[in-house]
Amino acid sequence: MKPRNRPKTSCGCTGSAGLSPSRRELLASASAGFGWLAFSSLAQAGSLRPQFPARAKNVIFCFMDGGPSHVDTFDPKPMLAKLQGKPIGDSAVSVRSQSSANRVWLGSPWEFRRRGESGLPVSDLFPHLARVADRLCVVRSLVGELPLHGQQNLLLHTGRILGQAPSLGAWVSYGLGSENRNLPGYVVLNNDWVPNGGLENFGSAYLPASHQATMIRARGVPVDNISSADGVALQRRKLAVVARQDAAFAAEASDAAPIEGAIANYETAFRMQAEVPAVADIDAEPEHVRRLYGVDSEDEHQRFYATQALRARRLVEAGVRFVEITCPSFDGNNSPWDQHGQLKVNHEKNARITDQSVAALILDLDQRGLLDETIVLWAGEMGRTPHTPQVKEGCGRDHHVDGYSIFLAGGGFRGGIAYGQTDEFGNSVVENPVDIHDVHATLLHQLGIDHETLTFRHGGRDHRLTDVRGRVIRDWLG
Repeated sequence: MKPRNRPKTSCGCTGSAGLSPSRRELLASASAGFGWLAFSSLAQAGSLRPQFPARAKNVIFCFMDGGPSHVDTFDPKPMLAKLQGKPIGDSAVSVRSQSSANRVWLGSPWEFRRRGESGLPVSDLFPHLARVADRLCVVRSLVGELPLHGQQNLLLHTGRILGQAPSLGAWVSYGLGSENRNLPGYVVLNNDWVPNGGLENFGSAYLPASHQATMIRARGVPVDNISSADGVALQRRKLAVVARQDAAFAAEASDAAPIEGAIANYETAFRMQAEVPAVADIDAEPEHVRRLYGVDSEDEHQRFYATQALRARRLVEAGVRFVEITCPSFDGNNSPWDQHGQLKVNHEKNARITDQSVAALILDLDQRGLLDETIVLWAGEMGRTPHTPQVKEGCGRDHHVDGYSIFLAGGGFRGGIAYGQTDEFGNSVVENPVDIHDVHATLLHQLGIDHETLTFRHGGRDHRLTDVRGRVIRDWLG
């Protein structure tokens, strides 16, 4: 897909993301202009405009690492309680989820209630999200591929179970660029750990390296070395030296693209020094906003998550296209929603950490007039089995990909609806099955991008986020 309608700079001329004359001269002078050409090509790749009228400009992805249980959150199944302890039998065994005929049904420890004017069922596990039920588009019929965290994480993020493909955030950054030249197009608000599937979940793969995620952590300094010890003049001289060295290296390399990406990243990093500290600093937020998110909670994990949720709003407000928030890890588990045991204790702990802040994010965006143009995606990589080996104190649920739930809010998605249906036990999809490629296609559509034509040539063919699959689910859209 070729870039078109490149954005204009403040002086009215098209070009390189508004670099100041001195910065232009720096790159132009670096090894006969190699640095300038590299940055110019990358700026073009990241400045595509929507192909048709867009309903949304930004995405905030609340990643529920580990897989929340659909039958305990948004997909009520009274039959589980009625038949709790009864064997599931051969007919309920799945080859794609953890199951065997002698496992037994397990009812939910939480009550479901109809919420808001829409009457959307939400369990008592999420009292805060229950209050914004009329803004939620719940999808109950998502089907995965493998009951493995790493593969499902990669599928959720990149559309591939094997990795080596750009993440959703990287594609959005590549397709639309950032609205703020001082900030990256894709930011991950992380909690100092690597999820199953590795950093490929947040990578750019064969897309220019300038579109991979920039990490901002919850603890301590948000970004290492964000405050320079050198003055501007000295930094410019250092960048000039690095650009000349990179140019010489690229001239001998078989593939100069990663080196060109590094040059662009140096430029972004230089500009970020002025803006990131201010955007990441939530101390300037009014006290009532901080309370809304739960920033002052006694639970440190909730404070971390609330801090990142509030930063997410500030980042999209500042022009970042795609922001992802990961869950804080506790007890050394990098899949915090993965409750094979202690379902009630640990699902409630995860809910305390995230529920208030996600609901606050939706409310805060709405009251600022930003929800209409911001998509909030809440999703884990899988669901959890409606059955367990044995009903006993501290039992849990295992990995389940035959039908699970996510939700979307804002950005033109219909609120207060539940789409799709699983069977009476929540064991498999019986109505309107969808896969992650459909979710990706619909997200891109709301951003004004046709998922079939947002492509990048690599290895002799044109690649896209949705590969040869994906369809826009118009029933989700208002």
